[in-house]
This record gives sequence, C-alpha cells and structure tokens, in this order.
Amino acid sequence: MGFRCGIIGLPNVGKSTLFNALTESNDAEVANYPFTTIKPNVGRVSVPDERLKKISNIVKSEKTIPTYIDFVDIAGLVKGASKGDGLGNKFLSHIREVDAIAHVVRCFQDDNISHMSTSINPIKDIETILNELKLADLEILENKFNFLQKKSKSGDKDIAIQLDIIKELQNKIDDESTTNFEFSKKSKDLYNSLNLISSKPMLYICNVDEDSIVSGNNFSHQVKNRVNKESNNIVLVCAAIESQITKLDEKDKLEIIKELGLKDTTLKKVIKAGYKLLDLITFFTFNSKETRAWAIEKNTKASKAAGKIHSDFEKGFIRAETISYKNFVELNGETACREAGKLTQEGKDYRAKDGDIFHFLFNV
Repeated sequence: MGFRCGIIGLPNVGKSTLFNALTESNDAEVANYPFTTIKPNVGRVSVPDERLKKISNIVKSEKTIPTYIDFVDIAGLVKGASKGDGLGNKFLSHIREVDAIAHVVRCFQDDNISHMSTSINPIKDIETILNELKLADLEILENKFNFLQKKSKSGDKDIAIQLDIIKELQNKIDDESTTNFEFSKKSKDLYNSLNLISSKPMLYICNVDEDSIVSGNNFSHQVKNRVNKESNNIVLVCAAIESQITKLDEKDKLEIIKELGLKDTTLKKVIKAGYKLLDLITFFTFNSKETRAWAIEKNTKASKAAGKIHSDFEKGFIRAETISYKNFVELNGETACREAGKLTQEGKDYRAKDGDIFHFLFNV
C-alpha cells in the first residue's frame, strides 16, 4: 500500500542506473546511447521503517509487512517527445498512472558519457522535459475538447460546462507561470479523470559526481535555485557510486555511505522526499499473524484510514483504538499502554497522525 513514482529525464542522465540502485537490481539496461530503455522498467521496493520492525518484535507477529513504492523507469525523453520523436508519446503514456514524478537531471561533466546537447545545462534540460510534458497534456485536452464538442450539439448543459473547464485548463497549462490550479468539485473530478502529467507532484534528482555528493556543485545549485521557486524538493545522488555498491550487502553499503559523509541511502533519501512531496504519513496495525505499515495522506480521518485496509472497515466504522508509536515502544506493548491510559478511543473524524497504531472496530 504505497505509491508509484515515475522516473523521467533526458537520455543518458543516469535514470536507469538510479532505477537499478533503488530497486537493487540490474533490470534496467545501462548504456551510453539514447533509448536503451524501450519498455518501461518497473520495480517494487519496501519502504524502510525501523518503527515497523520494533512493533513486530514487541508483539511477536508471524509476518512483518511494510508499505511499498513502485518505481517506473521510462526511456529518455527528447525534444519533440510529445509528437512522438524518440517514441516519446508512447513513453509518456507510461507515467500517466503514477502518483509522483522523479525528474533526473544531469549535474556532472564527463566527456565519456554522451549528452543530447553540446554542453551540460541542467536548467535547459529541465525546460526541455517540462515543455514536452506540457505539450503532451495540451494534446490530451485538445482531443477531449474535440470529442465533447461533437457531442455538444445535443444541447447538454453538462457538456457545455466541461468544454469551459477544458478551455480553462488549456489556458492555464499554456501559461508557464503555474500548474497549480484551484477547482470546484465538478472541475476537479474532470481534471482528475484526464490524468494529466502536469498534475503530478515532481521532485528533482540531481545526478552529481562523487566529489559533489554531499554539498552539490554549480549545476545542482542552479537546479536548487529553480526548484525553490517551484516549492519542489531536490535530492542529490551519484549514480556512478550507486552502480558500484548496488550488489554489496547492507553492512558494506552503509560503511561506504558513512565514508562518503552521507546519512541515508539513496533509496531512503528518495522515499523521504517522495513522502514529503505527497504529504504522506504511516500508520501501523498488528495482530498475532502480521504487523503492517500503511501509507496515507496527512490529516486523513480515522474512518478513511480504516478503508485503506478494507472498504468494509470504512463503511461499518465504529471507532479506532489508538496508541502512539512512542508510547507503544516505551511501555512495551498494548497491555501496558491500556493500563497506563495511553490507549485512546477515537471516532471517525479523528485525524490520523504519523506513527499511530490502530485497532479498528467496525460492524460487518
């Protein structure tokens, strides 16, 4: 129960190397020429969370089930991708279903690795990709507009409203100053059904050289300055290092990461940025068979959180027995928390907090 993250960027910026590092695989072919990736590579990884392990150890569950993130690596996009150049239109369709986009940007100089331009210019590269995403969405909107326009001859007022909404969306997407829209409920329902790429939250991954992995470099600083204006997140990675340590065991990998002056693995950095981008938190459930983590949006009501497990839980919701992770660990389990008054009874409108441990009561 996690989220899907699409990995995009120009050819040869390190996308497939990053995908292999994140998923600890060699599923994505890595080569020094464009369009190495034809079919999308999809990899699922568990979200690291030490809290889950500690809860499971206390309750001694048979299984420990984390939440997951799926990474979708598509081929490098080029100028003209929205019109099909480099098979771009086909590639773009693969990321319409993701929850968030990780935009990999080349922020290193290496004459041995080809680049689409004569020089390294991360801002120009970003603009090339964003323009193609925008053009692809405008094409979707134009097709939808033409389809509805043919049906509008019937005089259906609802269709006329949808046409106005699409026209408004076209104008807003064409305006490069924003892709953040405010909608009425009807407008938002139509907008969500279109699954526009420009509606996806985006984080930027700067692929830097080894010497710049901690503090970045001039290229990544340019990206950071731009990203700050967009209120997006930035993550520094070094794909060259990642490709070397992917197959190491966890202990050796952590030693190298520590030697480099880093606190987290690339996977943890990307997941943290993704959770922040999507405003996600984690709650936990347990019984004798399994201890499990669940990802939900911040401020989700308890009844909706229950529905994450099963729709029947939400429909028949009575209340949620709730313990904070901190109290659960400090008091070593549910019984002690109940005796100490640290287990609370919460109604359907209770807003779930990160680390909450729930036991949902519901009518069948």
